Amino acid sequence: MAPFLAYEDKGGDSSATPLVLVHGHPFDRTMWTPQIEAFSPERRVIAPDLRGYGASPVVPGITPLSLFARDIEELLDELKVDGFVLGGLSMGGQIAMACLDVLGDRVRGLLLADTFAEPETAEGKRVRNAMADRLLAEGMAGYADEVLEKMVAPYAHPDVKAHVHRMMTGTDPQGAAAALRGRAERPDYRPVLARVTVPSLVVVGTDDEYTPVSDAEALHAALADSVLHIVEGAAHMPNLERPEEFNAALAGLLARVDAS
Repeated sequence: MAPFLAYEDKGGDSSATPLVLVHGHPFDRTMWTPQIEAFSPERRVIAPDLRGYGASPVVPGITPLSLFARDIEELLDELKVDGFVLGGLSMGGQIAMACLDVLGDRVRGLLLADTFAEPETAEGKRVRNAMADRLLAEGMAGYADEVLEKMVAPYAHPDVKAHVHRMMTGTDPQGAAAALRGRAERPDYRPVLARVTVPSLVVVGTDDEYTPVSDAEALHAALADSVLHIVEGAAHMPNLERPEEFNAALAGLLARVDAS
């Protein structure tokens, strides 16, 4: 049976622990290009397009984060991936948290970048649902223009800005709206994190307006065996803005998992 999700699957010729990377909103798997290029020579790296994004099918309506998690489980089952390091950024980080209960001890290490575990507030629900309505009515272009220099810092390299803008404007509004409505209903993931014992890494950009350093510090405090890495000179997407530093921190996590 062909997998439901489109995906990148590179490397895999070594005994090193595979790496599975979950993109954020409203992006696609190409946001992980620097990490795929850096780590696939030494280990298998899998990066799916979530449903509604990239080349994966668009399913209108509402997509709970738990459904994204089930999609990833089905993909990894199809690809026969057992133990792996799981990473996600922003909404992808929250999906990674949703995956923890679904995938259990298959998750050997955890990367959470520029994300947070708290449930949505009443105001947050209103804002996300209003944005979903707007994207369906207007499309992605105006939104992409507005938030570009929050997704990446105003001083980010023009090529990075162009890549991020291209991903946003290439996203189907129906998929983006369905994810926003699902994310508005997300639960509290802090009890899930309290049960995590695997090596973990929390990363955040110093200039991230969406998930500030205090959010990363809370995640770090909630995890039993975590390292906190704060990336200077980056906003919400340090993996693209400062890929060398991000990759060095991720390499440290992978080495810890491989050694264990």
